[in-house]
Order: sequence, then structure tokens, then C-alpha cells
Amino acid sequence: MEQAPIVHVVDDDPSIRRAIAALLRSVGIDSVTYESCSEFLDAEIAPVPSCLLLDVRLPGTSGLDFQNQLASHGIDLPVIVITGHGDVPMSVQAMKAGAVDFLTKPFRDQDLLDAVSAAVERHARLLEASGKIHELTRRYETLSTREKQVMELVTAGRLNKQAAFDLGLSEITVKLYRASAMKKMEARTLADLVKMAEKLKIGAAA
Repeated sequence: MEQAPIVHVVDDDPSIRRAIAALLRSVGIDSVTYESCSEFLDAEIAPVPSCLLLDVRLPGTSGLDFQNQLASHGIDLPVIVITGHGDVPMSVQAMKAGAVDFLTKPFRDQDLLDAVSAAVERHARLLEASGKIHELTRRYETLSTREKQVMELVTAGRLNKQAAFDLGLSEITVKLYRASAMKKMEARTLADLVKMAEKLKIGAAA
């Protein structure tokens, strides 16, 4: 079942928080509102397609400063910066830091909804990619030490006989380990296994 998106709104103006929440609710999007960055950090962020609407002027840490700190807090949500006091340098700073959009209050409802749609879609793709890496890592951890060694060598371009020499094994034994590794990794071809090794940044294939 597709997970419903959540928009996190950080703005110290309660009327703005209510208006944005009502707008999002009118198109079937859930939201959670916060009056400060610290309140947002204290919240539990569900692993569903989401984005962060971040006001520039906030009590304590400013929105632009907080945007630059998100990665250090382990937060990878796409950001939409909103402000009632926008200027060109400010918008450039926000966009350079990776913001999806920069909206100046009062903004058109459709502009906000378009920005939210783009941000949520971006996060959905990020979550999908992250989930695939997690699954590949899970499969990789089921490999034995020898299977991992053989996978690292053959995905780095070593032939079976070369891998056998490197590991002090017979070529037929290397072939068996390679076949077992491919089965556990659910790789149909060596090319598939190479792509998996690249995604996992394994050894010389990184």
C-alpha cells in the first residue's frame, strides 16, 4: 500500500501554520506543524515521503542556518524555504543549500502545492533508492567470508582462475563460491552482480 505523504511545517506564526495545514488538508495531504527548529528536532519523523516547509525567520536558529544543519542531524528531507522578507541573495543561498523552492509570502496556493508535490516526489525516490540499498546490504550479509571475497574479486574484473590464484583455491571452488554468491544476491548475470557491488561500494568495485 502506498504511504501517504507528510509535510512538516516550521513557522513561528500560528496563523501561517494553520493556513498551510488547512490548504494541504484540502488536497488530502497530512501535515505536522512546529513553531521552532528545536521542536521539529524533538519530533519523530516517520519514514514516509515527506518534505520540510521552513520559514527563514524563526526563534533561535534561523531557517537558513537550520537548513545547513539538517545533514548533521541525519535529516534528508527536501526543503522548501518560505519567508515574508525574501531577497535575491537569500533565495540564492537557500537554493545553493539544496532547497527545492523558495517562496515569498504571501505566495499563491498553487505555487506552494506544486513545490510540495515536487519535494515529496523527490523524497519518495530517495526512500526507494535507500530501501533497495538496504535490501542489497541484507543479502550481502548472508554471504560467507569466502563468498564475499570471491564476489569482490570477480566484480573487480578478475577471472575465475585469477581469483583462485589470489585466494589459494582451485578454479572449480571459486566457480562454486561465485555461483552461490550470485544466488544469494539474486543476480542473474555477472553484470548484475557488478552493479550490486558498485551500489554497495564493495572493495575494488567501489
